[in-house]
Amino acid sequence: MISQWQLRAAFAARLSEMYGREVPAYTTLVDVSREVNEGVLRARGADAERLGSIGRVTSERHGAIRVGTPGELRQVARIFGALGMRPVGFYDLREAAASAVPVVSTAFRPVDGEELARNPFRVFTSLLTPADPRFFDAGLRSRLETFLAGRELFPPELLALADRAEAERELPDAEAERFLQLAVGAFELSTEPIDKAWYETLERVSAVAADIGGVRSTHINHLTPRVLDIDELYRRMTERGIEMIDTIQGPPAWKGPDVLLRQTSFRALAEPRSLRLADGSVTRGALRVRFGEVEARGIALTREGRALYDRLLGLVDRRASRQPDADRGELARAVWEENLPGTERELAARGLGYFTYHVVPGRARDGSRPPGSVGELVEQGWVRAEPLVYEDFLPRSAAGIFQSNLSGEGSRDNEREGAAYDTEWLSGAMGREVLDPFDLYEQQRNESLAAVARQLGTDTPLVRPVT
Repeated sequence: MISQWQLRAAFAARLSEMYGREVPAYTTLVDVSREVNEGVLRARGADAERLGSIGRVTSERHGAIRVGTPGELRQVARIFGALGMRPVGFYDLREAAASAVPVVSTAFRPVDGEELARNPFRVFTSLLTPADPRFFDAGLRSRLETFLAGRELFPPELLALADRAEAERELPDAEAERFLQLAVGAFELSTEPIDKAWYETLERVSAVAADIGGVRSTHINHLTPRVLDIDELYRRMTERGIEMIDTIQGPPAWKGPDVLLRQTSFRALAEPRSLRLADGSVTRGALRVRFGEVEARGIALTREGRALYDRLLGLVDRRASRQPDADRGELARAVWEENLPGTERELAARGLGYFTYHVVPGRARDGSRPPGSVGELVEQGWVRAEPLVYEDFLPRSAAGIFQSNLSGEGSRDNEREGAAYDTEWLSGAMGREVLDPFDLYEQQRNESLAAVARQLGTDTPLVRPVT
């Protein structure tokens, strides 16, 4: 029998192999990521594995896919449910992007700490929003919804196997192999000719809309390895002649703790595709829709920490607008150094970052009584704090990656009111609860504090870190 986590690991590995065949520059990205990680490990030793073992970091991937309807999203949720992955977080890229990106998104991932350690594969999944009149007028919406209703992305056999794997949390060897074949095949780039006129109609609205609703299939849009030094990777990829997007999205490089998520990518490549013309003939063309992303993950921030992060982004924007010739990275670095704690301990003490807590073996042998607060326990050496890796995404960064790889700005009528989409709507559309990532981090932290209290024999619950 093949367990869910083994299915997840095998799916991630096969998807990576398939994507490497389709997009050779991705293989280069993986190779360079591995070289950089090995270099960081040699230079920093155990400290390099502070946010995950080198084995986890090397095998770690997140994918990205795009679907067109709530029905397609429900089917995707069944496939990822088979792999022990649940929808976490709601991301509205319509509001985060300056250009036309008419999608809302969630990320499917494991949620249990042990499952994340085994294989933390994630898939950032975006859903087209045809009901938003800022992008689609009534006529185009009707045509788009009719087109989407007439396609089948996932074969019934795949969905039946997915339901069985989710219910039983495993599959027999033969069924597991069939599931993997069908699942990977569902995300391969189709060779079916694309209706050129229809694709271009949607592309005038948004290249993302065309990639979702202009074809009769879906595909893996990008696959992302994790790297320990994203600035060094950016430099090495550029040296190899691979065109990278202009910036690294997310927090700046600075001397303090790495937090949240930094991302960059090589630019979307012109890939040969078959295009069907109005007279029915087929010609060869090229479309730019897929790219190679890479990420560096830091410490998960609490709600208070995330609010501070968002305020700092706004401060950087204001300073950049006043100093248009200044280097934005330098401005951001200065803002970070002025406002963020420079150490993990201070980040924890101010309640800005998520940590788990673990009793230090042998500390209780001197017969003294442990203090009652987490800060004192850490300060006096009773307990060590281990940072929780940020497992999720940033809407502004995701939108920045999308925008940097678009063929054009698209069109958006800001005079019209946008359609309302939120976490509750997405949960209902999917038939599954979209989990709050903050709740998941808090659960891991609180479980560790409860374990510390039991081991130290304290009568009352430990006081959590406060802001």
